[in-house]
Amino acid sequence: MQSIVKDHKPDYLLIAIILVILAIGTLMVYSASSVWALYKFDDSLYFLKRQLLFAGVGVFAMFMVSKIPYFQWIKYRKWIFILCFLLLIAVLIPGVGMVRGGARSWIGVGAFSIQPAEFIKLASIMFLSGFLVNHQDKITEFKKGFLPPLFFTLLIFLFIMLQPDLGTGMVFLLTCFLLIFVAGAKIIHFLFLAGFGFIGFLLLIISAPYRMNRITAFLDPWQDPLGTGFQIIQSLYAIGPGGLFGVGFGNSLQKYFYLPEPHNDFIFAIIAEELGFIGAGFVILLFFLFIWRGILTAVYAPDLFARLLAIGIVSMIMIQVMINISVVIGLIPVTGITLPFLSYGGSSLTLTLCSVGILINISKYKQ
Repeated sequence: MQSIVKDHKPDYLLIAIILVILAIGTLMVYSASSVWALYKFDDSLYFLKRQLLFAGVGVFAMFMVSKIPYFQWIKYRKWIFILCFLLLIAVLIPGVGMVRGGARSWIGVGAFSIQPAEFIKLASIMFLSGFLVNHQDKITEFKKGFLPPLFFTLLIFLFIMLQPDLGTGMVFLLTCFLLIFVAGAKIIHFLFLAGFGFIGFLLLIISAPYRMNRITAFLDPWQDPLGTGFQIIQSLYAIGPGGLFGVGFGNSLQKYFYLPEPHNDFIFAIIAEELGFIGAGFVILLFFLFIWRGILTAVYAPDLFARLLAIGIVSMIMIQVMINISVVIGLIPVTGITLPFLSYGGSSLTLTLCSVGILINISKYKQ
């Protein structure tokens, strides 16, 4: 490990960006969920109250984690990974894992539930970063350097797909591949892998009819406007009327039982409807600023482990943002993943904030 100079000052701009996105998300969760919450729970503030709780716990955890020196994680990364991997296995056990939307992805804890796939993403970034540091001299070799982290990545991906959760699995897969590439793996090895990956992707689609339905709905949602094409059509119906300035905060029409999951997977559609192109563009700008500060943190990090850990966290969030927004505006088929910091959620929001807590800590150190 190189000599480390501690600045004692975190990246305050990074923190400010995160808190602004989180504040916008909390307001939009209330706006998007109020009608459904009133109908189902007789309380228009139901989801807002829970989101405030999740956000409060998450922000507290973020600042607590930001006080832990990043190099401490390399000591405990194996135990953290083992614990998260056991949770990933436990969710597949009938009676332990909860089925929602056809996927067994949740474990109930009292009135709340956790999603082990969210935990395994961060744990795997830590574990893989440590592995790549320890095997940096072999990373350009296919057999000794490329295959072990590839096997690790595909194994975890397999367990995520057993739930099944293709959206989370794709975020995990792309994040790990990017991490391996940044660590120094040869491009030719990824090109060799691409052929097998394409075949595997086709098999995943063929093995589950609902995935093929999502593909056909993406190509032509109007073939089945009340079925497989319903979500994307309603999402576009929300974005279109938003225009430049939007219909105004709280004035969405699509949240009145037209758009499924308006406070969750499709919250960006409600943002575009109510706040217009200006509001949606501002949110995208904030994410670009977050990525910029995250990459700078990685560039100026004092050692390889810190750089890989920072890149892994930024990549995980960046990829999830890109996939979610691409789904909402109709660029790719529906995947069912949330928009970081903005969508309603417990374990997803809390784990994302814990992840950026690590990023904030890394920003305190420089070469």
